[in-house]
Amino acid sequence: QVQLVESGGGLVQAGGSLRLSCAASGNIFSRSAMGWYRQAPGKQRELVAHITSGYITNYADSVKGRFTISRDNAKNTVYLQMDSLKPEDTAVYYCNAHMINYDYWGQGTQVTVSS
Repeated sequence: QVQLVESGGGLVQAGGSLRLSCAASGNIFSRSAMGWYRQAPGKQRELVAHITSGYITNYADSVKGRFTISRDNAKNTVYLQMDSLKPEDTAVYYCNAHMINYDYWGQGTQVTVSS
């Protein structure tokens, strides 16, 4: 059983920064593609950032230039560095690990950006 545990969420003022972490149990991490998603109240879950096992990254247009996804395979951890935060970034952020034959989610961590 794979578990993904997010941490690092919290309350921050607009313009501030947070770094989210997602630690994975099990032995799938290094070969998994990893993603960060978010869901704001009343909205659908959306992809924020994605990184492949080969370290190729892509971002939602709304966060390009402000957020950075990275991974440390030695620590089985994926990170999301969030800078220049805006109130519209407020959401629950979820970590995802996936390949063709599996798809795992973390429990989510709340990020609240005050104006």
